[in-house]
Amino acid sequence: MTKKELFKRYAFFTMGLFVNALGVSLITKAQLGTSPISSVPYTLSKGFPLTMGTFTFFLNMILIIGQILLQKKDFEKIQLVQIPVSVLFAYFIDFTMGMLSFLNPNTYILKVVFLLIGCSILALGISMEVIANVVMLSGEAFVKALSSKLDKEFGTTKVSFDITLVLTACIVSLILFRRIAGVREGTIIAALIVGLIARFFNSKLGFINNMLLVNEQFLNQEDMEDEQAS
Repeated sequence: MTKKELFKRYAFFTMGLFVNALGVSLITKAQLGTSPISSVPYTLSKGFPLTMGTFTFFLNMILIIGQILLQKKDFEKIQLVQIPVSVLFAYFIDFTMGMLSFLNPNTYILKVVFLLIGCSILALGISMEVIANVVMLSGEAFVKALSSKLDKEFGTTKVSFDITLVLTACIVSLILFRRIAGVREGTIIAALIVGLIARFFNSKLGFINNMLLVNEQFLNQEDMEDEQAS
């Protein structure tokens, strides 16, 4: 992969990361809970004077350490790119939460509408990150490492991981507030439909990956012509 190709892929990944954060923030602003991966950071942010993005960063660091412990010598140093990615993702979450600070749906119907829009935007961001094919977010990378260690399917492990995060958020909420806060029906809806919508986007946005492949072939042809000329 050429430097130009790599730059384009990381640029597209960064766009996907922002879209992902926007989706998470919109789901959260719908006031029906948040996505499973964000449930613990969101719950903690309601009980401590730190932002949701900051707690998201802390969670991602724990997941990176988890990958290192699971994979040991098999952990590739390139995966440490997840650290600056986590910093950027945390910033994007706080930025988009601030950007949507005006959003305060006052009817249940509006809340559901914003929830579904947020799920669609989150799914689009995930699809863009998959198409970029340069690095995984820490949550998905941890699940991949865990599924490999346990010799289980990724999808099955992902469901168990999401359930664990939601239950953890519920426990933290009960300890901090003596009630469930930050986890609601929207959390379950997001867990059920985001993956389905992301697969839909994957099928529709395949042309982007094809464009990258064509560009790569074109660049390889140029390299061959340069070698022949010299």
